[in-house]
Amino acid sequence: MELTKEEKSVLIKIARDSIKNLFDDNELVTPDIEKHPVLNSNCGAFVTLKINNSLRGCIGYIISDQPLYSTISDAALQSAGNDPRFPKLTRTEFEQVKIEISVLSEPFPLKSYDEIILGKHGLILEEGGHRALLLPQVPAEHGMNKDQFLSALCEKGGFKADLWKRKKLTLKAFTAIVFDESDL
Repeated sequence: MELTKEEKSVLIKIARDSIKNLFDDNELVTPDIEKHPVLNSNCGAFVTLKINNSLRGCIGYIISDQPLYSTISDAALQSAGNDPRFPKLTRTEFEQVKIEISVLSEPFPLKSYDEIILGKHGLILEEGGHRALLLPQVPAEHGMNKDQFLSALCEKGGFKADLWKRKKLTLKAFTAIVFDESDL
């Protein structure tokens, strides 16, 4: 999938307007699907909120049966109000928040850890009823090498960081189109 600059702008606006709706009851505008049919695609997406380059919320969906614009709207609302790591976003914070969107490819299995390409692949770990996901941009943002990326994924899943060294994990990877307001 590819997104034009205009389509990215539409998705950022949908995310921002959806969050703004937590504070003001506004009618959300449906994008022009005839002009931008890709916005009607079914794919996973995450919305990340940052204030002063610090994480303030991140929620999304690995896959979605909703159109992309609806998935973005819902993920934005969830990031602002239901990320269990943070209190609900305040109106003051809303004025400061920077929105980043990651539109995900279909997940695909990895045969070995050697196939992981840092900065290109996000990872999904499903093990023992637990699931963890790290977006492709995480290693670069945190200066991680591949070992640290795998350890962080294990910890996020509630496991010891070295689980991936002791046991071959079943991992899936995905790519993402990642953009934020400053890109537009």
